[in-house]
Amino acid sequence: MNYREIEEKNRQKVLELVKKRWGSDLIVTRGKKHYIRNLKGFFIQDEKEIKGLITYNIDGRHCEIVSLDSFQENIGIGERLIRLVENEAKQAGCKRLWLITTNDNTRALRFYQKRGFVIEKVHLNAIKESRKIKPQIPEFGFDNISILHEIELGKSL
Repeated sequence: MNYREIEEKNRQKVLELVKKRWGSDLIVTRGKKHYIRNLKGFFIQDEKEIKGLITYNIDGRHCEIVSLDSFQENIGIGERLIRLVENEAKQAGCKRLWLITTNDNTRALRFYQKRGFVIEKVHLNAIKESRKIKPQIPEFGFDNISILHEIELGKSL
């Protein structure tokens, strides 16, 4: 499997996957709108299909992972994608890599903490505000847990 940078020639294929997975190409973190169509990122594919993708946004000395999807888990795709973004962030002079997940996503919490991220903040009831921007955010998530809070994880570079 090889990785590729998201570019105009492959962006439509990426957008289709994101829309299927997230309901649209809009991702909301900390009340900020991110459109996948405008973000940098990478994907990993085999001969036929995309197996994972990551998008990110660099803002000053901080790099936010906006989305990470692995369509074939437990074979290192997510970890490899994070390393690609981490390298880009370091080259851009970033000092911190961070992301938001939700309280229901316990698998993501384990995944990121195993890779050096720490829980820095819990934004209680933040999803209520996010739903005003993106009504497609479901009420319940993984394991039928109410999606209520944003959990901010970060890592020094």
